[in-house]
Amino acid sequence: MEFLAGEYQVAVVGAGHAGIEAALAAARLGCKTVVFTINLDAVGNMPCNPAIGGTGKGHLVRELDALGGEMGKAADACCIQYRMLNRGKGPAVHSLRAQADRRRYQTYMKHTLERQENLDLVQDTVVALGIEHGRVSGVVTALGARYLAQVVILATGTYLDAVTITGSCITPSGPDGMHPATGLSEQLRRLGLPMRRFKTGTPPRVNRRSIDPARMELQPGDPQPEPFSFSTRKAVYNQAVCYLTYTNGETHRIIRENLDRSPLYDGTIQGVGPRYCPSIETKLVRFPDKPRHQVFVEPCGLDTEEMYLQGLSSSLPLEVQIAMVRTIAGLEHAQLMRPAYAIEYDCIDPLALLPTLACKHLPGLYGAGQFNGTSGYEEAAVQGLVAGVNAALAIQGRPPMIITRDMGYIGALIDDLVTKGTDEPYRIMTSRSEYRLLHRQDNADRRLTAIGAKVGLVNPARLAEVEEKYAQVDREIRRLEHTGVAQSQALNQMLTQASTAPVSGSARLADLLRRPQIHYADLAPFDPGRPNLPPAVAGQVEIQLKYAGYLVRQQQQVEEFRREESRPLPPDLDYNAIGGLRLEARQKLSQIRPASVGQAGRISGVSPADIGVLLIYLEQQKE
Repeated sequence: MEFLAGEYQVAVVGAGHAGIEAALAAARLGCKTVVFTINLDAVGNMPCNPAIGGTGKGHLVRELDALGGEMGKAADACCIQYRMLNRGKGPAVHSLRAQADRRRYQTYMKHTLERQENLDLVQDTVVALGIEHGRVSGVVTALGARYLAQVVILATGTYLDAVTITGSCITPSGPDGMHPATGLSEQLRRLGLPMRRFKTGTPPRVNRRSIDPARMELQPGDPQPEPFSFSTRKAVYNQAVCYLTYTNGETHRIIRENLDRSPLYDGTIQGVGPRYCPSIETKLVRFPDKPRHQVFVEPCGLDTEEMYLQGLSSSLPLEVQIAMVRTIAGLEHAQLMRPAYAIEYDCIDPLALLPTLACKHLPGLYGAGQFNGTSGYEEAAVQGLVAGVNAALAIQGRPPMIITRDMGYIGALIDDLVTKGTDEPYRIMTSRSEYRLLHRQDNADRRLTAIGAKVGLVNPARLAEVEEKYAQVDREIRRLEHTGVAQSQALNQMLTQASTAPVSGSARLADLLRRPQIHYADLAPFDPGRPNLPPAVAGQVEIQLKYAGYLVRQQQQVEEFRREESRPLPPDLDYNAIGGLRLEARQKLSQIRPASVGQAGRISGVSPADIGVLLIYLEQQKE
């Protein structure tokens, strides 16, 4: 028998990375919020690699932080090794990645939820949504508790009807042996939501005592690591090292001889897996001529000997996993503490969602994270914040927060999901942003802090700090543009040593800094009027001067994008009544209901010719 256990404005189902940010955002915006988790010890769990950031993902963490999210702060409190990826390339693709102490991160996030005003944390399994008058009215739990709520956010991760698979062992289970969430998926299907089955996986974990680091390549952290959060004042530092080793011909022989026992290839696994984070079996099938594959050996924390073998995701039987691991240099005597497994789970087709992450056809329901078809902690976290903010704004009768793709990686991710959909677990990459030189991780605060302040997640003092930071940048750029330096032996010697042409007569400091070989610090001895700038400000000055022409060009592209986005499409437009539209375009436009001409043009199956027909029709209707 059900009983009324509480009444809330927002109910969040799941306390992983999406659920945490959703619950915190809603509560911090003043909504009475409850967040449910199957197990309190799984709050903020990292069942895959215990790391934050990476290529493209580091951009998401910085953008989340600028908007007022928690992940960047948690990372700086709990990470044990920092590395800036892609330093050999331009600043657009520099991406921070840090190895986290898994249990410390969980403790930090659980305690953050417990201390948050307007927020209750509950251990129970949500088995059904309450529905009244065609909209969501709350949730029902396995323990018979009914909670009323104006909005429900589903952040169910990989738990919905989940099964884990290792060889022929198929177990109804969530990650790390947790209970799966059963019952809710079936109700969502009955309600007409387009559900699908995805798959992901994890590698084996081994005991540090059983490995030989001397046979591996050392992977140290950065000498001067940078934090994730713009508001972190305390220096972050490295407390651990990682290692790199490789598979080999013998590893590959064992895997190939057992492919018929792989659930991926014997028909056991039906869910669609991630293309950009494949299992070791898939790597061998997809790249048969590649002689070796990287295996990163990374610590799970400071208070454990458990090491994570990134790159060996698998669902092969346990005895095959042991054999293949022990063929790898440094792992010849490895003792497996946790075998690798695949996990299948239910999620929604994100084409059923609006850019606010609200469900189009079931009012009061929002989705976030892997429930929306994405993979990765960072992708989940940013969706959680967007869903939590928009749920709160809707309850308060305020305009929604729409992060569009011209504003950053968060916008590109959400726009890709709700406009193009995804047939596999979606992962962010720098190539997904057409404006990536503008959307660098280093300037996320300039791009998004004001938005966070407008909705109420960033306090005015923090906004003022950001505004002053970029005022300093602008002042210094103007000064460098109007400050010259005369030819001198010391100056030309410095330029020659940097492999660039010497100065004849004089030169502006800005012009010297635009040279690829010259950095801001190089000019200090020749610039007596230079102000004492923080490193972050100096870095912005250098980037903006060096890439000024490219930045102007991308800004022009953004303006063109915004012009197309500013041409709205009526939400009730009958596309079937528009002569000249191809059948596929009519179907896709009717399904997705784009908000603008720009969004319509990004829909797969809608051609430039279809957009031309649509524009002519809109002009005729206007006349």
